[in-house]
Amino acid sequence: MGQINVKVYDGYGHTHNLVVFGHVFGSRPAVQHQFTNRLLVNIIHLLKLFFVQPVPRANLRLHWRGQVMETRSEDDGFFKFEWQSAQEVSAGWHPVTVEYIDENGRSAASGDGMIYVPHSTQYVFISDIDDTVMVSYSATKFRRLKELLTRNPHTRQQFEKVADWYRQLAYAHTAEATPNPFFYVSSSEWNLFDYLQEFFVFNKLPKGIFLLNQVKRWFQLFQTGKTKHAGKILRIVRIIEVFPRQQFVLIGDNSQHDPDIYTTIAAKHPEKIFAIYIRNINADQEAHTRKTLALASDVGIHTCLFKYSDEAAAHGRTIGLIDQF
Repeated sequence: MGQINVKVYDGYGHTHNLVVFGHVFGSRPAVQHQFTNRLLVNIIHLLKLFFVQPVPRANLRLHWRGQVMETRSEDDGFFKFEWQSAQEVSAGWHPVTVEYIDENGRSAASGDGMIYVPHSTQYVFISDIDDTVMVSYSATKFRRLKELLTRNPHTRQQFEKVADWYRQLAYAHTAEATPNPFFYVSSSEWNLFDYLQEFFVFNKLPKGIFLLNQVKRWFQLFQTGKTKHAGKILRIVRIIEVFPRQQFVLIGDNSQHDPDIYTTIAAKHPEKIFAIYIRNINADQEAHTRKTLALASDVGIHTCLFKYSDEAAAHGRTIGLIDQF
């Protein structure tokens, strides 16, 4: 199998309740450090992200301030630690290390990650990525694959002024040192974690926690970006349950199912959802989207169907979400 690699993604928590997750692979996933416009190079780097060897049922151990937790990876190499910290955890980013324990009970590999505990801000933002932040053509399988294969994180296109809008949201009604938290919940696979992080850093989008979809192998590449409604709903509801004091703003698009997913969540948690924003990129779905959003409006949730990020920012100022200039 070769060298074991423990990939730890950023986790999150609220004072005592913490969660962190990752994958165990039989080799280190390829990470592109140099970016080029050369088509063949981009294709090769993207394909390497899907040539992974998940390690099933790997024994794992996490040390946290005197506490020790153990778990095993699932069949696809995915693992998750959920625990209550014996000590209250202050707001901010906190390092965490996960160890791979070999058959002799020894630590044979490890990976480092971070856990984010938000400050006592008023809002939490949950955003989709594809066709909400990044132009992806998700509704068309081959067009989406073309974007993935022919571009890299520095050449992928973001929607105009979306970074400006998101930065306004990050600092709405809070100080620069204590930004509102962002969660990026996407149908993209964990294979693309480093790819997406590089895109967000390069485009100066707010730092946040990524919650992605089940890792895929190279022979499943044509299924990329596809997930079931229930998976995304469960990931979002989990976040809502962890942060009982904050109001939530859900941001997505109508290329696939975000309007239905978000209004389903709003119907179950109307007191927790402050606003829903849907980017209108599919004209054929506009009438259905407006009808769906009306269900959320009927229970007192602010809604906005928009095409340009400036429109959404302006709406945010009218409802008091974003500070007036």
